Amino acid sequence: MSSNESQAAKLPQPLNDTVAEALAVSLRGCEELLPQGEWVAKLNQSFKTGKPLRIKLGLDPTAPDIHIGHTVVLNKMRQLQNLGHQVIFLIGDFTSLIGDPSGRNSTRPPLTKEQIQVNAQTYYQQAAMVLDPEKTEIRYNSEWSEPLGARGMIELSAKYTVARMMERDDFHKRFHGGESISVHEFLYPLMQGYDSVALHADLELGGTDQKFNLLMGRHLQQEYGQEPQCILTMPLLEGLDGVDKMSKSKNNYIGISEDANTMFAKVLSISDVLMWRWFTLLSFRSEAEIAGIQAQVANGMNPRDAKVMLAKEITARFHNAAAADAAEQDFVNRSKGGIPDDIPACMLQGAPMGIGALLKASNLAPSSSEAGRLIEGGGVRIDSVVVSDKALKLAAGTYVLQVGKRKFSRVTLT
Repeated sequence: MSSNESQAAKLPQPLNDTVAEALAVSLRGCEELLPQGEWVAKLNQSFKTGKPLRIKLGLDPTAPDIHIGHTVVLNKMRQLQNLGHQVIFLIGDFTSLIGDPSGRNSTRPPLTKEQIQVNAQTYYQQAAMVLDPEKTEIRYNSEWSEPLGARGMIELSAKYTVARMMERDDFHKRFHGGESISVHEFLYPLMQGYDSVALHADLELGGTDQKFNLLMGRHLQQEYGQEPQCILTMPLLEGLDGVDKMSKSKNNYIGISEDANTMFAKVLSISDVLMWRWFTLLSFRSEAEIAGIQAQVANGMNPRDAKVMLAKEITARFHNAAAADAAEQDFVNRSKGGIPDDIPACMLQGAPMGIGALLKASNLAPSSSEAGRLIEGGGVRIDSVVVSDKALKLAAGTYVLQVGKRKFSRVTLT
């Protein structure tokens, strides 16, 4: 029995319909909700008083943009926001100066203020593609962290022991593995926990790798005489490969600022098994709707049709419905060997020109030798006709070059 299931067995029954719905929304796709009984009590109190709960998510702007793996917790925030609760999108401009040690086997180089400012400029703009901007409180933790000063930092550090800090899994492994741990890294969970004190958070969300930091928030709120927050952890989303967590370094990601055609095609590239996990964690469809789609697939519907539904929903969220429809048509055209309407164009001089040099000059191949290998593999087309001759030379004219299913260029050669 999971921790959520065991806690659910202890809850007073039956729950108020509104509270039961809020609990179901909270639990959807989550890894842990702790302590579940306290969260139900908070929901009950909110229902009775009409006072929204304060729900916090903090993100450090460690990169200039985010991918859809980051939106798993944002989706949960939006679901709770739709229930009428107050969500707080916290940009960790101060904690980014320290560097989050979570899951790392070495000291993380801190970012400069200039890097943080550049990255923070796009963070909320992108997060607003998921959250309702008009109902979102935006905060920066430098507001209360910088005024703490040396005295405040010392007083804060006195509220937690080194022994308990070393219970943290990554610190424990690094210490026993002979890896260095800088003293400033101990400040990170303390500062993240202090954010919850400053914001009077009722619930804090994060990935499974953030559990220690989230629990720190509970501890510090109690130390400061506040009612402790509950914590809700969401699983880390597997990337396009279905194996590793979504990451730019693994090149298995979908950036939320990618063009609609690329986004749509990438969603369609995932496996039929991974599709259902993505439905649960990324779709805004109800669990009943998703179960209905699964039933249709079990009764003979092509899984590709279900995947198209998911691809269109995700693409429309970060672009719009018209862009999602156009992306679907573009994918159909490419799958049938058709030529999309909107493809890059370039003009080149030097006719007649060999096909290898032409592919390189039009940025469809990194080199003439690689172009030759693509031709040998049957991956190159000119005006929808497969090219088989590596020695082919093209006279002056306009051609549509295609490499694979997704790379096109309309080339005018003079």
